[in-house]
Amino acid sequence: MSVSAAPILITGASQRIGLYCAERLLDDGYSLIVTYRSEREGIERLQQRGAMALPADFSSEAGILAFIDQLKQHTDSLRAIVHNASDWLAEVPGEEAEAFIQLFNVHMLAPYLINLHCQTLLEHSTPADIVHISDDVARKGSANRPAYCASKAGLDSLTLSFAARFAPQIKVNGIAPALIMFNTDDDAEYRNKSLKKSALGIEPGPLVIYQSLRYLLDNPYVTGTTLTVNGGRHLK
Repeated sequence: MSVSAAPILITGASQRIGLYCAERLLDDGYSLIVTYRSEREGIERLQQRGAMALPADFSSEAGILAFIDQLKQHTDSLRAIVHNASDWLAEVPGEEAEAFIQLFNVHMLAPYLINLHCQTLLEHSTPADIVHISDDVARKGSANRPAYCASKAGLDSLTLSFAARFAPQIKVNGIAPALIMFNTDDDAEYRNKSLKKSALGIEPGPLVIYQSLRYLLDNPYVTGTTLTVNGGRHLK
């Protein structure tokens, strides 16, 4: 498939899966706009390769709308939006409401407002896609992090709603990963326990998410779908 001249927007691309997917898209010839909350070495690396990097604060409506205004100053079209920005907050006793609001803003309000306000940018590209990066935990809930889980489940619902709303011009899909890559400080006990939660029992690395993203971008007949990339956790 030919590469569009319109850029792909990836939110939260400074590290880990977001950074990996951004670098692979650059390898494949795509123009890229990425957002970051904190400056990291990965952002500098992307800029050196020609990506445009924009700071963004998705923790409030004002910050989200300010980013959208900034984005529109730099491009009049988008090939795709990949909503990868995420937060991982502990729900500390006495601070539950603040955590819930921030998680809601980052995982739901930001994609919601960006999708609405950037619809015209996407319609200037053919094909055009939106991809929400969700989480497999939304499938069964979480006793430890209900606010995080609820906000990701809400993102899955937005996938369905926007797919219906934007068809046929814009395809809207999601990816729901589980245990893609460990953190460097995860100990052996935690790693072994986590690997046993899936049928395949491996740490696949970020390539599997990029493969899923490319499938959704390249397939013209898939919308309103969330791809589960969990190694068979639902089988255990």
